[in-house]
Amino acid sequence: MKTFTLTKLAAGLALAGLSLSVAADEVRFNVVTFTPKTAAVSAGFEKFIAAVNEEFEGRLFLDWRGGPEVMPPFRLADAVRNNSIDMALLSPSYYSGLVPSSTTSNLSFKNYEEILESGFYDRMTEIHAERGLNYLGEIPASDVQFFLFFKNRIDGLDDLRGKRIRVFPTGLPFIEALGANGLVLPIGEIYTAIERGAIDGFMQGNLGWAEQYEDVVNYYLTPSFYRAGFSILVSDRALGRLSDDLREELSDYVRHTLGPELDRSWGDVIAAGYAEVEAAGFEEIALESEEADRYLQLAIDTAWEHMAGQIGNDELTAELRAMLVD
Repeated sequence: MKTFTLTKLAAGLALAGLSLSVAADEVRFNVVTFTPKTAAVSAGFEKFIAAVNEEFEGRLFLDWRGGPEVMPPFRLADAVRNNSIDMALLSPSYYSGLVPSSTTSNLSFKNYEEILESGFYDRMTEIHAERGLNYLGEIPASDVQFFLFFKNRIDGLDDLRGKRIRVFPTGLPFIEALGANGLVLPIGEIYTAIERGAIDGFMQGNLGWAEQYEDVVNYYLTPSFYRAGFSILVSDRALGRLSDDLREELSDYVRHTLGPELDRSWGDVIAAGYAEVEAAGFEEIALESEEADRYLQLAIDTAWEHMAGQIGNDELTAELRAMLVD
């Protein structure tokens, strides 16, 4: 009996040791996002993290530490480059000072698979590396597009002249080309700014926030423009903890398997956003066909003209535009 018990104990210890060994081999990345976990747009980040953790179970675990409460969004890219955090999921416009061409990913009406086929993400990897950043890929949301929202009625493009409109950096040239005054503000400051009359409107997607603004917003302008996509940046130290094989598997999985799935996954979130806009009573102001065409063309042309100046390389600008627009 004693021999049998000791044998069982030894076997149990061996199994426990094996489990500990497997756990010890698992690499953990601390992940911070530019939006809070509760934000509607964070649904894509949650799906990304869950999918990676399932696909690489026992080898890689992404630990989502939080959003702006952990680190200010505009500091995330620097924090990754300085190895302060392992991975950041953020809007390209939030680190355009480090990689000016990063925001070009928004300046398109193509979907993820069309952009992937163009070689854009491989080119982005090279460009980020030149700035000391590791670009793993994108969490795409091609159908998440942007609108202008207002407190007071806007009947056409001429009414936009002189209006003060909150934008994210990518949208600033477009707003200025419309004759409006663009102000770059964090999302969290929009409500107070429009409530106090500091801004007349703002540029934003329509995902899951309308209820919060129903007493300061009454109208939104269509058509929508641009596309959404969120960069995945990884620190040198974090990547160095992965084997060459795992690093290659992760990159391939994120770009070729998970990317297309995520791009197609936003339907319910977008539908809920539209339902919330309707429930909040926002009235759509639809531009007429010729004016709508001019509006969309202006959105693309002004953004790319601005990008040419930011990138400072006409050849590179033309190369990226060909991948995203032409």
